[in-house]
Amino acid sequence: MTDFQLGLLGFPALLILIFVRVPVAAALFTVGLIGTYLVEGNMRLMDSQLKTFTYGQFTSYSLSIIPLFLLMSEFATRGGMSRSLFNAANAWLGHRKGGLAMAAVGASAGFGAVCGSSLATASSMGKVALPELKRAGYSGALSTGALAAGGTLGILIPPSVVLVVYSILAEQNIEKLFIAAFIPGLIAMIGYMITIAIYARVAPDSATRGPRQSYPDRLRALRPVWPVLLIFALVIGGIYTGAFSPTAAAAVGVMGTALVAFANRSLDWPALRDSLLATGRTSGMIFFIVVGASVFNSFLSSAQVPQTMADLFATTDLDPWLILAGMLLLYLVLGTVMDSLAMIFLTVPIFIPIVTQLDFGLTPEEIGIWFGILILMAAEVGLITPPVGLNLFVINAMSKDVPIGQTYKGILPFVASDIFRIVILAAFPAISLWLVRLLG
Repeated sequence: MTDFQLGLLGFPALLILIFVRVPVAAALFTVGLIGTYLVEGNMRLMDSQLKTFTYGQFTSYSLSIIPLFLLMSEFATRGGMSRSLFNAANAWLGHRKGGLAMAAVGASAGFGAVCGSSLATASSMGKVALPELKRAGYSGALSTGALAAGGTLGILIPPSVVLVVYSILAEQNIEKLFIAAFIPGLIAMIGYMITIAIYARVAPDSATRGPRQSYPDRLRALRPVWPVLLIFALVIGGIYTGAFSPTAAAAVGVMGTALVAFANRSLDWPALRDSLLATGRTSGMIFFIVVGASVFNSFLSSAQVPQTMADLFATTDLDPWLILAGMLLLYLVLGTVMDSLAMIFLTVPIFIPIVTQLDFGLTPEEIGIWFGILILMAAEVGLITPPVGLNLFVINAMSKDVPIGQTYKGILPFVASDIFRIVILAAFPAISLWLVRLLG
């Protein structure tokens, strides 16, 4: 067996370990360690690399943005922003058929602008919107489906933890990635609202209409939302104008969300302690995956997998669009059994050398940015795809009277909307790159 074939066998071995519920980081580390031993015949290379992996990874200034965005999410969740956003969106959309569910999606998009975490967005909006949807007579399928899908806007609307990880792995500009994600994120929000409107027409008993509010009342409902807009403008605007580095902008966002939470009397010392502990736990999980992915990718590099596959696809007669379609299809399949971050760590080091050599009529930098947005969209689908979509379980656990089968049924129209959007963004790269080119 050649080293290349041994490297390829690492992928099914990794998936088997994950399937039997071995933690992702441990699975990556184990397969990488054993694979390196089999390729090299000894552990001398891995011994030397393990001495430098941890220090080399965790002294990276770019990586410090991750715990800051996670802490920002914790403070935003505790600061009551989700309630203000939901009330404002409901004032403008609640009178429509399915308008309350649309308001939940719109509020999720707004919350994602100061959150960056899909699970935090789904959980926070679920606490606010689920009781209102139930009280208004919405079906369990539509309620849980809309909130699970809306939660994914937490990673689609910048800032996004997934995009930060991608930028580090693919060595792409995080500022340009955030700008590129903005329009696709808005398209996702509009697509979900259209899906709700169609759902409400096909199944009229699943949704209701609320009372129409006057324009003065609608404008008054917007007043509590200004902190969200201000924090978003400071973080994203500061990054783009060069006033802050991405890490400094994340720190500004943490301070802004902390002040809002403190002003709303929802951030006392116990809450601060819990927020810091939750951030530490999630950061530790991500950083452990980083180390495991480094070991696994070192094994693949020793087996010449990235280099061989890049050369193979560069010389093949396959159409570049067919290769891209195969990659995106693989993400959709992996998303049914794997966490989004695990997919990013596993595939990006392999796919980036391949995709940047393909001819799409774009520069290598534009391909890297565009491909990052497509990966972000595909990872987002994994969060709501049965049977392992994490958002589905988060929302379903909060709605104990709705069977998980109803949640699966309710999410399918939103998955169809996601797949349609990915096809459009893949076929027309200019949609993702327009703002980058305009502002660049």
